[in-house]
Amino acid sequence: MQLPIPLGKGQETASDLKLSLSQLEQYLSKAAWILKGPVDASDFKVYIFPLLFFKRISDVYDEEYALALSESDGDQEYASLPEFHRFTIPEGCHWTDVRETTTNVGLALEKAFRGIEQANLEFLYGIFGDAQWSNKNKLPDKLLIDLIEHFSQYNLSNSKVDVDILGRAYEYLIKHFADLTNKKAGEFYTPRSVVHLIGLIVDPQEGESIYDPACGTGGMLLESIGHLQENGQDYRTLKLYGQEKNLTSSSIARMNMFLHGVEDFHIVRGDTLRNPQFFEADGLRQFDCVIANPPFSLKAWGADEWLHDPYGRNIAGVPPQGNGDMAWVQHMISSMKPETGRMAVVLPHGALFRKGAEGRIRQALLEQDRLEAVIGLGPNIFYGTQLAACILVFRQLKPEARQGKVLFIDGSDQIRVGRAQNFLEPSQVDRLFGWYTQFTDVENYVKVATLDDIAENDFNLNIPLYVEKVLEDNLPSVEEALVDLKAAWTESQQAEERFRVLLKQFTQS
Repeated sequence: MQLPIPLGKGQETASDLKLSLSQLEQYLSKAAWILKGPVDASDFKVYIFPLLFFKRISDVYDEEYALALSESDGDQEYASLPEFHRFTIPEGCHWTDVRETTTNVGLALEKAFRGIEQANLEFLYGIFGDAQWSNKNKLPDKLLIDLIEHFSQYNLSNSKVDVDILGRAYEYLIKHFADLTNKKAGEFYTPRSVVHLIGLIVDPQEGESIYDPACGTGGMLLESIGHLQENGQDYRTLKLYGQEKNLTSSSIARMNMFLHGVEDFHIVRGDTLRNPQFFEADGLRQFDCVIANPPFSLKAWGADEWLHDPYGRNIAGVPPQGNGDMAWVQHMISSMKPETGRMAVVLPHGALFRKGAEGRIRQALLEQDRLEAVIGLGPNIFYGTQLAACILVFRQLKPEARQGKVLFIDGSDQIRVGRAQNFLEPSQVDRLFGWYTQFTDVENYVKVATLDDIAENDFNLNIPLYVEKVLEDNLPSVEEALVDLKAAWTESQQAEERFRVLLKQFTQS
């Protein structure tokens, strides 16, 4: 039986008022500064996210306990019953237990994490990751005590911090770490603007299932929730599924869901291309919306196994050994529901025009008439790469008016140029989405091409082949040019005369 946690034990020193987003952001940034030095910036996430989650579930447990205690007129055994708590916190594994520890603090953290995971196997197993908290060379007791005291400043229970604010602060922290490292951050963080554009395109609806086979920290899945909220729909009806190979990222994705208040989600760890984890009776599970920003041009992705793929995903051919882009595309297409299925995937531009096996796969997919749109994005908007990316939009069943056609959008100049990185602004997201929705030609930006047009280009999808840039004719008329020429000639004659006068004065002096 879970022993009660005494009220008032380890009370926070901050105000009882609800926390604001700016307060939380500063609070989380300071935690990273405490780690700076012995811990590399690229590893901050390994330590800060588990501590944030640990503090949150401890505070929520205390709040649930206090409520049940009040309702039962002080019956501590009643207040400790599991049915009153979302998660069980075993004896000795609460935040305050670790806070009271002054020696071997890392070991105390590891004990608490493993204890909580074991007590909540269905939802929390492995969620705290595998960081070496007891490595005193990297994390001496003094540093961990400072970090725990810093996190103890605020109460993160439901009554003190709104789930929406906590979720937004969590997303801020993910971006903050991407800013700090800028090293392989594209695997960790997809720009919010790109995620929002994808959400607009796939347009998830109430009751639908959303799947991200390379979910990272879960940002794209959470966008579908925001999309429904913006449209006044009930996001709780969504069913979210994600798979992620990286242990840290998959753990963070699960924490991310909990901290955003999401109930119905399934995040699993594993190599999607080699070992997909979601199945139905007759094969791969299929979803209404499939979205992803998979690792670009992944090498050693498992081509040998793809030739006789047991999951039937090689619907258009086997991608080359050294580039898994088209493997992701085929996996995602195979994961779409037969009628409602739609998908959007972020890829490097090379996937549009590389020849060989990829060219043959493009041709087969085009002949199946599932590709709806190719949207080119501006350069240097993704972390860790200055390359421009694109979004490919597929549907299992395209609207009749769009069948036999593909929309090409050149969004290369839809950016705000920054010093180290460019940005896709909200107005530019709206413009790109507007072009996608209208599905009609726009000079210099959008072209609707037929499959015959694409076949004439040998199934090459390179956007400039279809969206031609028409230079504006700003040349003056003949009459305007003659007037300008006459004025320039007159000014030239006057300047020459002034020069002669000055020269004569100089030689006579």
